[in-house]
Amino acid sequence: MNALLQGHTASTLAPEALQPVLQVQQVSLEYRTAQRVVRATHEVSFEVDRADRFVLLGPSGCGKSTLLKSVAGFIQPVAGQIRLDGAEVREPGPDRIVVFQEFDQLPPWKTVKQNVMFPLLASRTLKRKEAEERALHYLEKVGLAAFADAYPHTLSGGMKARVAIARALAMQPKILLMDEPFAALDALTRRKMQEELLQLWQEVRFTLLFVTHSIEEALIVGNRILLLSPHPGRVRAEINSERFDLHSLGGVDFQHSAQRIHRLLFDEESGAQSAPSLGFGDIRIAY
Repeated sequence: MNALLQGHTASTLAPEALQPVLQVQQVSLEYRTAQRVVRATHEVSFEVDRADRFVLLGPSGCGKSTLLKSVAGFIQPVAGQIRLDGAEVREPGPDRIVVFQEFDQLPPWKTVKQNVMFPLLASRTLKRKEAEERALHYLEKVGLAAFADAYPHTLSGGMKARVAIARALAMQPKILLMDEPFAALDALTRRKMQEELLQLWQEVRFTLLFVTHSIEEALIVGNRILLLSPHPGRVRAEINSERFDLHSLGGVDFQHSAQRIHRLLFDEESGAQSAPSLGFGDIRIAY
């Protein structure tokens, strides 16, 4: 069963596995409205290493969701390149699985287990017996093994979120893409899902690219955070936030860090001036 997991220690990885999983190089993205062409991001660059919990953080309209869709292969850059394990991303693929915030995408006529199995069978990744074994494995990881034969309409929002995560991880993608996955949940369920996501990461050590507009969520979920400026999105700074977790909530250091991130995001002049005293373990300003 261990072969189903993606987690590896650094000592067992081949040299090429130590290279970044994802490289986003000077990527500019645009989309069309009825009136004009809108620049969503401008020359954004970053790298995601294996087992990173990498967060794209910024205000609404900064292009973070558009950037995630481009990594998924749904939108082509007008400039720059996106590379996954060294290969240029040109189209969607099973090596990048997206979890959106709308969990009613689960076909209601399929059981929980069948929902998790579906992409494995549709992509011909596994035969039915192996797909069932893997589906049950990941349902156990997200605490839903007892609901394998239930239908989506009987589940809470948080449980649907866990099914969506199990379905994504069952494909064993090179990178899991999550676009504000908990935004539609109530505050208590959202906190519980953040906790469960981190627990699952501790066990499986998947690579995560996570989009949010919540500074608090970014500090909790991410070990690295890329700050994007208001529209169009440009890299404002990159922060190492590994020292924070759910137990940091309410702490003075956590609150000060959240305030400093807010200044970096929204007040370029004062953010640049205060950058040397931010107090983060590692911060790279990109003004």
